[in-house]
Amino acid sequence: MTQVTIIGAGLAGCEAAWAAAERGVTVRLYEMKPHRYSPAHQSEGLAELVCSNSLRGADLSNAVGLLKEELRRCGSLIMQAADATRVPAGGALAVDRDLFSDWITERISSHPYITLIREELTCLPSEGLVVIASGPLTSDTLAEELSRLVGERLYFYDAIAPIVTAESLDRSKIYAASRYGKGDPDDYLNCPMDQEQYSAFIAALKAAEKVPSREFEKVVHFDGCMPIEEMAERGDETLRFGPMKPVGLPVPATGRDPYAVVQLRAENNEKTLYNLVGFQTKMTWPEQRRVLRTIPGLEQAEFVRLGVMHRNTFINAPSLLLPTQQLKNDPRILFAGQITGVEGYVESAGSGFLAGLAVAALASGTEPPQAPQETALGALIHHITNAEPKYFQPMNVNYGLFPELASRVKKKDRKLLVAERALAALDRWRAEKLH
Repeated sequence: MTQVTIIGAGLAGCEAAWAAAERGVTVRLYEMKPHRYSPAHQSEGLAELVCSNSLRGADLSNAVGLLKEELRRCGSLIMQAADATRVPAGGALAVDRDLFSDWITERISSHPYITLIREELTCLPSEGLVVIASGPLTSDTLAEELSRLVGERLYFYDAIAPIVTAESLDRSKIYAASRYGKGDPDDYLNCPMDQEQYSAFIAALKAAEKVPSREFEKVVHFDGCMPIEEMAERGDETLRFGPMKPVGLPVPATGRDPYAVVQLRAENNEKTLYNLVGFQTKMTWPEQRRVLRTIPGLEQAEFVRLGVMHRNTFINAPSLLLPTQQLKNDPRILFAGQITGVEGYVESAGSGFLAGLAVAALASGTEPPQAPQETALGALIHHITNAEPKYFQPMNVNYGLFPELASRVKKKDRKLLVAERALAALDRWRAEKLH
């Protein structure tokens, strides 16, 4: 059978390796850690996440919830790991990051058809099938190799939010509540601000020193990961309609919503660490400590991780990839995960799953199966391979990507009907195409 090489053991690479190996295909999976680390990763484990709530909404009213259900039904490794290591987070699917990575590392390492190779692969194998799942933080050396392969390289920047210790928080100024009372009220802590405090925070944020971009790089931010200082530059009230939105979080003492609020989300089951929700930032580390400690309740905050800015590399998938994620000018090479322009961990896993199915089929000499466009898997891949190349940017799965329903329905019913249609289409596809 044809040799299969997968580059990168993040969520996409692990999912691709698992999907192929479960279908009897022998896989060589390359991972550069622990010999080299990207700016955002710290542990030796596979499928490392940068925050606990990385898998987002859990119910079918959210397209990512539908994508997770589709992956579950398909036997996804990532979803098995997420369900096994889940922590409370209201209506979201959050996991214990360390347990999640350990769970996946153990199963990948022990699979009889997967050989895990801990070294950096800087050039592509000249023979066999290759899945490039090197992620949004592809090493410079490999990125240069890929640039030569595809004739171009695109990138944008995103930022990682800080994490604080629970014991350093001033609980007298903070209250526990989930927005609109959904989920366990202890899933989130809230730091309320009045108008004066909010205005002072915005002024400090805008005046803070930022980490400069390198001169030869054009900074393009994906809106889903916009740093807070970038949002503040768009207008003083912008953050109040974004991560500091107070609606649905009334202060217990008054019963009224605050003027603005900073939410903290537990990073682990023990709730000893909290993530500043939506507070991605490129402020310098000293400035982060100074500015973020002006938030009520964080005056003495101990930061176990400060925000960092990093490059996010992705290809122009619509101009380069077939619907199977194969490279148009060299179909033995496939791309998977965030390097294709899917945005988000679950989307990356979905892309990886389909790439694993494709290489398994190609290795056995059959046509790669394509998920129906009515499904979340199919809608997402259809978008990245059919979008307008000139304006292509990373995309999360969302219900706007799906085909219209055959008949008009009430707006409030549309998402669930689209989800029902998707799962029915997925089940038919699984019965006909997957084995």
